[in-house]
Amino acid sequence: MTGKQATQDGDAVLRALRIHRLSMPVPFVDAGGPVNAYAIEDGKGGVVFFDTGIGTPEGIEALHAAARDAGLDLRRCTEVVVSHGHVDHCGNAQLLSELSGARVRVHAGDMEKVVGQDVWETRAPAYSAYLLRQGVAEDQVPRLLAIGRHSGRFSRRVDPQRVRPLVEGEHLRVGSLRLEVLHLPGHTPGLVCLWDAKHGLLFADDHLLARTSPNPFLELVDERTTRRSLVQYLHSIARIRALDVEWVLPGHGAPFQGHRSAIDSLLRFYDRRQEKLLEALASGPRTSVELSLALFGPQEGARLYLTLSEVVGNLEVLEAAGRVRPKPGERLDRWARVD
Repeated sequence: MTGKQATQDGDAVLRALRIHRLSMPVPFVDAGGPVNAYAIEDGKGGVVFFDTGIGTPEGIEALHAAARDAGLDLRRCTEVVVSHGHVDHCGNAQLLSELSGARVRVHAGDMEKVVGQDVWETRAPAYSAYLLRQGVAEDQVPRLLAIGRHSGRFSRRVDPQRVRPLVEGEHLRVGSLRLEVLHLPGHTPGLVCLWDAKHGLLFADDHLLARTSPNPFLELVDERTTRRSLVQYLHSIARIRALDVEWVLPGHGAPFQGHRSAIDSLLRFYDRRQEKLLEALASGPRTSVELSLALFGPQEGARLYLTLSEVVGNLEVLEAAGRVRPKPGERLDRWARVD
């Protein structure tokens, strides 16, 4: 099946089930293209949203235009389900709730990314200390810390009184769909997908994409302990591989089929990256920044944070397999092969 045919067939399947894929532009090169929000008609004149797109002026305009084209009234939104706390997915949750009075559903693991006052400044000192120990140049640290700060340019924080937590195993009944909430940490700690077993539909947001590897973002528990994002992600993606998915409805791009093939390709990609890290460690212990330079070349700002996330995540998978070990130092932490 060609990509064009898959796009037409996938969206036709959605329309038959009264599901609308609303696409919005995203100003991030690494996002994987325009972001999707899924509007599901409930059969009673209302609509439930899975993700909301980005809250830029262009994103808001595209949301309204796509809703008009689909014949949807945003004021009839009854519930907003946020897949995870990245601004291109939750950026219009507050807006939709204000327009309609709909409650917003967010998993507890990503609540602080989306709801209430931004708490990033209380986290920043731990990230600063961690990044310096990875070998990030001191003058680069403020640029990396700025990535976590909520600027309001891409999303608005959601009022706490509008929110009800999402829970693993919960079922949402919307029209002909019975959507099971799957908590799948990795890309973020509180990421969820929705699974409709009857129709074989997986609302996959950034957990599984057709052509882009979901970056398991580096997140800290404290200045020396990470959340082991890629280790968690590999466990989560194994749950999805075991499902009999007919259509993947991704956060970016058109609906696609063949989820096991996509997952197997992704796992091979991680295997190759881990082998490259082992090769880079053959000459001796290195910092995470040195390994990022070896694999990706010089990076700065957001790109450096993304590559560090990839490096640290894959090193932690290798550590769990007994193939590398961390070597804490007085000023810098390094990684070494276990031969």
